Amino acid sequence: MSGESLRKGEQTQARILDAAYDLFMAQGYHGTSMRQIAERADLTLGGVYNHFASKEDIWVAVLLERHPYRAVMPLLRTAEGDTAEAFVRNAAQRLVGELSKRKDLLHLMFIELIEFNGAHIPTLYAHIAPELLPLFDVVSARAAGLRPLSLPVLARSFLGFFFSYYVTEALMPPVLRALMGDDALDAFIDIYLHGVLADGVARGELQGATTWRSEAEMHRENPLESAQSATSSFC
Repeated sequence: MSGESLRKGEQTQARILDAAYDLFMAQGYHGTSMRQIAERADLTLGGVYNHFASKEDIWVAVLLERHPYRAVMPLLRTAEGDTAEAFVRNAAQRLVGELSKRKDLLHLMFIELIEFNGAHIPTLYAHIAPELLPLFDVVSARAAGLRPLSLPVLARSFLGFFFSYYVTEALMPPVLRALMGDDALDAFIDIYLHGVLADGVARGELQGATTWRSEAEMHRENPLESAQSATSSFC
């Protein structure tokens, strides 16, 4: 196959994937037909089958191409920070920042989980795993001060913790987001690094815990007032 033919074939595949992605996001996997994909890509049905044997093959290609790990992993590998804490802070901000650009990601993952019961997640991980190996080297170079945990466990805890931040941020009502303030991500990073126990717990210095209880009691006793205050500050 000539270089020109190869490029043309790649362009056609890209058109198919773009068309399929738009349709999957709008009406789900099972609500989308191969004929609709062909029409959206301005191709014949046979033209689509020349590049993909089935609609599921198209979905897998969309999942692998559109998942943000391709953008996230380079950002994590190049995150700055001479210490483990500085690196984690920078990497977490980069990760959440990149995920926040992808408003479609939850829909993409929900289609995979709900319509396929996660059948293609192992395939996705197989593509992600090689990208993780260089990240292990980056973490190893800043291991001073870290607990002696395996690197895969550290990587999983980091990605899981901050992916959950992204998910809850996307699903949370604006009123609750406002209650958490503008520094919620910084607070999550602190929790990941240091846990939720106050520094002075062992010495009985619980001033921070007392403040937290006071705020919690205020929200519990006056939920409407708290919500109105949060909405006002959010707007």
